[in-house]
Order: sequence, then structure tokens, then C-alpha cells
Amino acid sequence: MISAFTGTQVREAEQPLLDSGEGAVLMQRAAHGLAAAVVRELQSRGRRIYGSSVTVLAGKGNNGGDGLFAGAKLAARGMRTTAVLIADSAHPAALAAFLAAGGRAHRLAADNVEDLAVLAAGDDVIIDSVLGTGARGGLRGAAAELVSLLQELKPALVVACDIPSGVDADTGEVHWPVLPADVTVSFGGIKAGLLVDPGEGCSGRAELVRIGIEDRLPDASLRRFGAAELASLLPAPGRRDHKYSRGVLGVVAGSERYPGAAVLCVESASVSGAGMVRYLGPESVARQVLARTPEAIVESGSPGRVQAWLLGPGLAEDSPEGADSRQLRRARDTLEAALAAGQPAVVDAGALGLLPARCPANWILTPHAGELAAFLSQRETVSGETSVTRDDVESRPLHFARLAAADSGATVLLKGATTLVASPSGTVFSQSEGTPWLATAGSGDVLAGLLASLSAQYAEAAMDDDGPFAALGISREDRWAAVAAVAASLHGRAGSRASGGGPLTARAVLGELPGVLGGLRNDSPG
Repeated sequence: MISAFTGTQVREAEQPLLDSGEGAVLMQRAAHGLAAAVVRELQSRGRRIYGSSVTVLAGKGNNGGDGLFAGAKLAARGMRTTAVLIADSAHPAALAAFLAAGGRAHRLAADNVEDLAVLAAGDDVIIDSVLGTGARGGLRGAAAELVSLLQELKPALVVACDIPSGVDADTGEVHWPVLPADVTVSFGGIKAGLLVDPGEGCSGRAELVRIGIEDRLPDASLRRFGAAELASLLPAPGRRDHKYSRGVLGVVAGSERYPGAAVLCVESASVSGAGMVRYLGPESVARQVLARTPEAIVESGSPGRVQAWLLGPGLAEDSPEGADSRQLRRARDTLEAALAAGQPAVVDAGALGLLPARCPANWILTPHAGELAAFLSQRETVSGETSVTRDDVESRPLHFARLAAADSGATVLLKGATTLVASPSGTVFSQSEGTPWLATAGSGDVLAGLLASLSAQYAEAAMDDDGPFAALGISREDRWAAVAAVAASLHGRAGSRASGGGPLTARAVLGELPGVLGGLRNDSPG
């Protein structure tokens, strides 16, 4: 599991060592790790180290010092090294070491921006060490112009030092222009902004360099599951389990206008391990559901035993009186019953507007950015946000996912290239295993069915303090967010398998789910 931290958390962990005079040691460890990462990346691309060229974009603070010291170490390995000094001053010891190692330095000015941009873009690698984790805002003046030009020139390899300049280390918000990195080398702890869009889209692959402060870090502000954690969390039937003990899911989805949503989410739930799926909806939709998933049970009245609910995919919110209007009322009544019974629920799409003022944490809302903007704008208490747009959410997804969870009391899964899951406690999970090809009709219905299936299977024993979530140190209040993160990861992995680098359909994603689930279990060391 990747644990990510805010810049403030990391700086506070460093402070006792800085106070004891060990700041130079920390900087040398960081520089060594940064230089080693540059060497590995060049070698992985088939480039020789001796004779290769590197430009260090160096700011005036410690981030610039890390870059200059790394440049000195690379010069010692035979690389041709150039520094572009962004500010009027630079870290004195680092600049002295860089020059002593044979590096050349140019001070950026308004009249040499274009020349230095061409020079840097022609090198084998650029190290971005302009702004560090303590910076607020983005690049300005000649530095902004330089980075804008470099964006157009498309350098061969960019390695960011701790955080790409202009990306907020805490939130992932981006202050343009930003030079997109191929690799970001993070010191002491992966920064949260590297695992949150839009920052993740600018950061490339995140690598951690340990500098001796790791034991001093507090609990992570953001987490990401890897394959090992997923395998340990996947529910599996015991020898004496039966369909009722494996999790029974009730589904209120689909409408005469959008029947496919019900078809996809019911089948997704069925192939994801639920012991039984009960469908409630219009007769015309039920026939299509059964044609694709004959194992499903169609309920014309009150359903029998249900351990979790899925509500909302394919509901027609503006329907006149008729079957679709009755389906909307059915969803509203089911939500009220689930709330009274304390049952988990996955609430998607058309059911988001049916929610009460406060929801329990075992209700998981699954909006995309546009739906979250509408959801927050319609609510009375939005912590000072009078109107929220889709662009607002896409530029600050971490902020708005946390806001929605705190405001509603529910767990919020915000779908996107990087999917964020916010617990009402403030804990956030981030998963990013998918492919851009997942942006296709019906993909969200498959995710909803998968998540609801897991919710039904996890509804009882898995939430216990001797269950798999507790074994990973996930607190009780954050376990439903962890369930949603598992589903987001599985969905992304299935999408990547279905794509193979090309277009896909939602049904293709659905078809890969059993293989993804089985592959994780089979590859698990346990």
C-alpha cells in the first residue's frame, strides 16, 4: 500500500533533524536518491551515462539545492551538466559543489529565456527543482515563460525533484504552467498531490527516496492499494457458505428509457461474487435483465432477504407518470427502508437527488465530476461554496470529494482518471489503474454493480475488528471507503485488460472482472 503525506507532514517530520544540525545530511540523501533515479531512468531507455547531458532547473531554496547537489553527483559520473538558476540566488553550498564538479550555470533573465529553453530541451534529461513542497502558487515571470516554452519543445526526459513545480504537494491542484514529469522522485514520503488529479497527470511515475524521517511521519493523509492489499481484502466463500451467506444484493436500477444500465449492473454484481442479486424494476427492463443474467431474481413486490442495495443507475429523473416514475418512487422508498435498517447502499446517478440531508458512512455515493457539482450545488450547506461547476470539481477533486463526504455523512467515490474515495472522517483513498478508454457509456454501471456486490459480501464479518481491513490498520470508520477503493481498483484493472491499448465497451470490462479477481487471488503469496 502506498501511503502519501502532505508537504506539511513531511516538513514537520524533518524539523527535529534540521534543529539538530542534520539538514545537510538529509539534503545529501535526497540528492543521492535523485541522481540514482536519473541514472536508472536513462539506463532503462538504453542511454549511456558517461557523455549524456542534464540540465538542472534550480530554484533558490532547498529544492533547488537538492537538484544542484544531484547535478554534481551526475557530473562525477561523466555527465555534461548545466544549471539554469531561476532566481537571483541559489543554495550556496549546492551551487559551489555543482560548479566544482565541472557544471556550468546560467542565470535566467528576460532576454535569454528562449535560448535557455532550447538548450535545456536538447539535453538528455531535465531535472525540475524550482519549487518545493512549501511553495504556494505557481511559476511567474521568466520562469513561467521558460516552462511554457519547454512544454512546446517536449524534452526527452523530465525528472521532478519532490514535486513538479506548480503542483500543490498537498492537494494535487495545478498552477499552470507546469512541466510534465516522466518521473517524480519524492523524499521521505510520497506527496499526496502526486496521487490526485490534476497533479497526478503531471507527475509521471512516483518514486520514494528514504532519507531517515520515515519513522517520524504521522498517519498518511491518503492511501493507495496495491495488488497485495487487494488480494488480502477480496472476499472468498468458505467451504460451508451458501448463496445467502455470500451476500444478497438488491438492485433498483434501469428504466424504460435506460434499460441497459440495469442489465449491466446486475450482471456485474453477479460475476463479482454476490451470492444472489434481486432486481426491482419495470417488467420490460426485468425481461432484459433476465435475458442476460438468468441467475437474477426479479421481485415484483417486497424483496426477501437483502444485505446491501444498489440504487440509481439508469433512473429517469424527469419522467412523467408511468413505469419510470414508479421506479423513481421505488428507489426513494428503498432508500428510506435501507436507512431505517442500517443497510449498506451504493447510490449512483439518478438516485443522488433522493438522498436525505445526512447519510450513514456505509452509503457510498458514486458521482462523476458533473454529478458531484450538481449534488453540492443543490445542498443547503456547502461550506461557503455557493455554486459548484464541473470545472471546479475537476480542478480541485480532492477538496470537493472531502467536502461532499463531510457534508453528506456518506462515503464518496468520485470517478475520474484517478478515482478518489473520501470517508466522512477525512481519510482518502486514491486508485489509478484504469485506462482513458474506460470513458465510455455503461462503464459506471459496471463499477456500480461491482461495488454493490462487494458491499453485500462485506456487509457482515469483513467489517469486524478481526477482519481483513483491520489487519491492514484501516480504522472502522474508514472501512467502507476502503471497500470502494477496492472496487475502483478492480474496475480499472478490468478496463485495462479489456482495452489492450484500444477501444472497449462496458460489456468487455464486465467480461474481464472474473479474471481480474481470480488473478489477484492466484498471485497472492497467501
